[in-house]
Amino acid sequence: MKGRIHSVETCGTVDGPGLRYVIFTQGCLLRCQFCHNPDTWKINQGKEKSVDEIVNDIKDFLPFFQSSNGGVTVSGGEPLLQLEFLIELFKELKKLGIHTTIDTSGGCFSRSPRFMKNLDELLELTDLVLLDLKHIDPLKHKELTGMSNEHIIDLANYLSEKQIPVWVRHVLVPGISDFDEYLYPLSDFIQKLNNVEKIEVLPYHKLGIYKWESLGLEYKLQGVEPPSEERVENAVAILNRTKVLQ
Repeated sequence: MKGRIHSVETCGTVDGPGLRYVIFTQGCLLRCQFCHNPDTWKINQGKEKSVDEIVNDIKDFLPFFQSSNGGVTVSGGEPLLQLEFLIELFKELKKLGIHTTIDTSGGCFSRSPRFMKNLDELLELTDLVLLDLKHIDPLKHKELTGMSNEHIIDLANYLSEKQIPVWVRHVLVPGISDFDEYLYPLSDFIQKLNNVEKIEVLPYHKLGIYKWESLGLEYKLQGVEPPSEERVENAVAILNRTKVLQ
């Protein structure tokens, strides 16, 4: 079993608990205007790597996982495009007692029988999902990512039904998602989920612009600056307001 891999980060600290071995898969259906990895979009690219090849490399980092309560995170791109590969990978990681995390935008979520069968098998092997909720408004979500968000909201509800631990991630983009009129409905939706352990507000940044330019892509957020510290704190307060009140 082989997967298409864009790259790996061997000592990640921001994609789940502890020190993480982060695998960036190749391929994504979303076209987020703020994406800092547009080179992961094309599906039939990346380097093919076998499960055994990846696991053998991961074994060298077991002491780091054990000392930090870390593990392996599969990000992207969109990892759920390669469900069968992830199932085989996570089976091997579980044999080693490794904590498993998926970082997904849910852009390929489908209720088709085959997808759901594979997803359920994968979730049995998954300790944590980092779920990227880009925008709560369907039309604004489509403007921002090229897709509406109905199926992504459906995935969030499904993970809640299955009681899969989730950290919600939300990128705060001035002029797009950084409005209280969107943050409050997003907070209302998150409060309805019963599996959310953490909410992370990720400030928009411009670190990936050079990749867009090198790929000959038009960067549509030219001139947009990162949000102020005050706006980030505002978003954190709104999205966590139930916890704050408690």
